[in-house]
Amino acid sequence: HYNNTGNVYAQQTRMGADANVYAAWQLATGNPDVIVAVIDQGVKYDHEDLAANMWVNTGELPGNGTEEDGNGYVDEIYGFNFTNNSDELNFSQELMHGTHVAGTIAAVNNNGIGVNGIAGGSGRNDGVKIMSCQIFSGDKGGNSLTSVKAIKYAADNGAVVLQCSWGYVSGTANSYEWGTPGYATEEEWETMDPLQKEALDYFIHNAGSPNGPIEGGIAVFASGNEYANSAGFPGAAEMCVSVSATAADFTPATYTNYGPGTKIAAPGGDRDYYWDYWTEGDNATRGETGCVLSTLPFNVSETGYGYMEGTSMACPHVSGVAALGLSYAAQLRRHFTADEFK
Repeated sequence: HYNNTGNVYAQQTRMGADANVYAAWQLATGNPDVIVAVIDQGVKYDHEDLAANMWVNTGELPGNGTEEDGNGYVDEIYGFNFTNNSDELNFSQELMHGTHVAGTIAAVNNNGIGVNGIAGGSGRNDGVKIMSCQIFSGDKGGNSLTSVKAIKYAADNGAVVLQCSWGYVSGTANSYEWGTPGYATEEEWETMDPLQKEALDYFIHNAGSPNGPIEGGIAVFASGNEYANSAGFPGAAEMCVSVSATAADFTPATYTNYGPGTKIAAPGGDRDYYWDYWTEGDNATRGETGCVLSTLPFNVSETGYGYMEGTSMACPHVSGVAALGLSYAAQLRRHFTADEFK
């Protein structure tokens, strides 16, 4: 998904069907002043491939139960868990999603272990930073209010890119398979979910700085996995960037939403499409073929790494590229508004 040479899976892959980051890395590899807020499950902040690139709140002293930085959140060092209002980020078999997307954005590069992130740098304080804003935790969270709080927190604490691999079911999804479809129009979403709309407006207009590479913020969402002909909200809103998923030959992934509301496509893996190209006699690899490899919590994976697919995996490719582009802008001392950069 970073450098597709076209040499695997026979005709079902195509040279160059990737994020083209090798060329970009000749210009920039990251910048610690660029912060990406992962609005998701918690990120495994002490993972061997992520620890060097975690955002750290230097205004708080960890574990003393005192609120030092005046933002209303106690003891939050790497972010905050909005599902239970605590500084404790959670990880389990069901809670590995946030760590996986974080690796695609900012796993440390060229450290001899694991995987590379698009804007991960070399581990010498030269990668972008990941802020973990947990809004999903098993049966807790995932509602509009947790996302609203997390989005505002991200803007107020320095994030300039929102990584959101989630959203409502597409308004054109098959109701027999997916139940009640989501919002059909942007007006309907704004009317029915005004706080979420207001929070995204706040981030897009108040993140960043006139003195940095960007004034305002970029909100990146997954388009959804219902193979529907429109993206789900909030990502489908004009102010956001909604990402559909491609397979390794530039064709749409079998599950991806597409069409109205979608802004861009990125590699998301496609297990079904490459099902026949697994290693003969090794069933363990069959579910991995054609998927995206990234970081996982060690209590989920013995190696700390694993394969997933979805527009959830395509979305951090775009968040990572946005962060890498802002890193290059900072290097050149260039400045953009959010609209210009988007």
